[in-house]
Amino acid sequence: MLSVVVGTGRCGSTLVQEILARHPAVGFVSGLDDKLPRLNLAGRRNGRLYRRSTPRPAAMTSLGHSRRLLERGRLRVAPSEAYRLIDRQVMAGYSRPCRDLRADDLTPYVGRRLRAFFDRRVERQGCQVLLQHVTGWPRTGWLHAAYPDLRVVNVVRDGRAVANSWLQMGWWDGWRGPDNWFLGPLPADLRAEWEEADRSFPVLAALGWKMLMAAFAEARASHPAGQWLDVRYEDLLVAPRDEVARMLDFLGLDWSPAFDRGFRRYEFHSGRGAAYHRELSPEQLAAVDRVLEKPLAEWGY
Repeated sequence: MLSVVVGTGRCGSTLVQEILARHPAVGFVSGLDDKLPRLNLAGRRNGRLYRRSTPRPAAMTSLGHSRRLLERGRLRVAPSEAYRLIDRQVMAGYSRPCRDLRADDLTPYVGRRLRAFFDRRVERQGCQVLLQHVTGWPRTGWLHAAYPDLRVVNVVRDGRAVANSWLQMGWWDGWRGPDNWFLGPLPADLRAEWEEADRSFPVLAALGWKMLMAAFAEARASHPAGQWLDVRYEDLLVAPRDEVARMLDFLGLDWSPAFDRGFRRYEFHSGRGAAYHRELSPEQLAAVDRVLEKPLAEWGY
């Protein structure tokens, strides 16, 4: 079964994906597979190698020197969004569409390639659930058109924290303006909000989150209700065992002794949750609050 962990980016979805991949019944596309896209590796040993590794520092313990092949930023046998690999083996536009990929964007030709890509990995890895990580646009409608049983774990984080984090990332290309960034042009109403804010970059990052969350709400509305689960990152940090158990149950997986051994290696800290209060000025935060007031309330913030 193909399932996905989705989110806006900088929302905690990587942590969720990596925790769930500790389950022995879960398979995934690894960072090593993605770094060698011409080889089209199926990752037969991905799970075995990854589950022997120590959680990376962001998940909050240190890595031993003997684990360096498994570290982030190296040839990493750990879950990956695999954009290079999917662009090469399935569809070149997958990684950077100017809007969400919907069901009507999936052509029969690409559908065959998509199913061949994931079905091969399910077979080679012998997994019950092949869990793919997706950030940015949801792309769940596009994936659901090929996999009607697709289950979606949608990780949601406070948009103020996400916007603040985007501003600190080297990959965030909002500095070039919304006519040149990864999300495509701003709709007219959001463009007007940005202009009214004197083209503030913190406001632009907040509007990016707002635009993506509208796409997630639309995707959720078109997806079978029993196949979509929203998980708030903040709730995961406060009650990790309860939230992870809820996700496992949603994916049809048990809390096995092997998974428990992996889960116990994680430590959860909520100290960065309100960092945006310290890292944005009062004026910047007030401007971000103004444009996000409605979507924050809609998502429970």
